[in-house]
Amino acid sequence: MKRAPAVSTFSIVARDPDTGDLGVATASKFLAVGAVVPYAAAGVGAVATQSYANVTYGPRCIAALRAGIPLEHVHQAFAATDDEHAKRQYGLVDADGGSITFTGRACHPWAGGVAKEGLAAQGNLLTGPEVVEALVRAYEEDPERAFPERLLAGLAAADAAGGDKRGRQAAALRVVRAEGGYGGLDDNYIDLRVDDHDDPVGRLGDLLALHRLYLEVPDPADRLPIEGEVADRLTAVLVASGRLADEGPWTDASEEALRALAGVENLEMRMGEPGTIDRRALEHLEQRVLGSGTGASS
Repeated sequence: MKRAPAVSTFSIVARDPDTGDLGVATASKFLAVGAVVPYAAAGVGAVATQSYANVTYGPRCIAALRAGIPLEHVHQAFAATDDEHAKRQYGLVDADGGSITFTGRACHPWAGGVAKEGLAAQGNLLTGPEVVEALVRAYEEDPERAFPERLLAGLAAADAAGGDKRGRQAAALRVVRAEGGYGGLDDNYIDLRVDDHDDPVGRLGDLLALHRLYLEVPDPADRLPIEGEVADRLTAVLVASGRLADEGPWTDASEEALRALAGVENLEMRMGEPGTIDRRALEHLEQRVLGSGTGASS
């Protein structure tokens, strides 16, 4: 086997009991950690492989689960067939919420993990056990919160507790759901990566907010009629963007300019009937064009 650097990482692998979604969230002082650690298949299982990561573990685990082989046997097979198993660290969760975390004796300290029903959390080369403890505690703190945000909350808490002792560089969030991907044509519900950044977990949160803004069906309760103050706010955006010559009453030309701007800003999913605007789309446009408003994180 070719030599490779250690993937010092903290991660959580979990199953949402409400939706059956499976996910992996991870952060590391390692370039493009999302290209190495997470692996998942909707309705089957999810895997995080790290330390001196064996990237065959993900597809092998998923293939075994599909064949009806239980997680414990998968874990035993990894140990029996990998001469460098002592250097490996991984978390496994299946579609029923079964979980395993493993930390090899040759992983760089601090290294360890926690496995509970529906989750496996682990890390290596961390500042201490408090990192994994914070990760699990934050993930479990608000079970009513959406699953991707719970995974992200765990990462943020682990990062704040000390995280990777070498520092920060990359983070990733992967959630799979049957037909949950783009256009319902695959299972990649959320697949976001920050490959090289001073605050990768924070930036991952920004990307998740943009994912929600661009790709999710808006709440009908957020649909605002374009009149009065709303019309004034939108007109100011359109004038500042150069798509309207001057301010005035809302017209067909205003509507046409709005839809053109929405297309540039990838807001097609939030454009409803003419004469209305989604609240979050309005706030995002104000932030992008005017530098005001609450933007995508609202």
